[in-house]
Amino acid sequence: MAEKTAKKQPDKLSRKVIRDNENGARQAILEDLFFDFHRSRRQVYWMNFIRGIFFGVGSALGATLLITLLIWLLGQFADIFPPLADFINHLIETMQHRQ
Repeated sequence: MAEKTAKKQPDKLSRKVIRDNENGARQAILEDLFFDFHRSRRQVYWMNFIRGIFFGVGSALGATLLITLLIWLLGQFADIFPPLADFINHLIETMQHRQ
């Protein structure tokens, strides 16, 4: 039993070393690619800032369209389920008073 444990231990250790070496090699390749495309940190920060602006605007527009579509769909089903119609009318009145 002790021999099996002794044999398994180097296998586990060697697999861990191989895995760590592969991860290190991948990280080195990614760093090389990063520095090939981006010469300065300022450029990276600027691109990330612009990306964040577009992400925020896109998220806001997407959420607005999604909520508008949801309210429109609920309005289509208002005749089928009367309490839903009251809720939708309340939503519409609230939105109109805010404008």
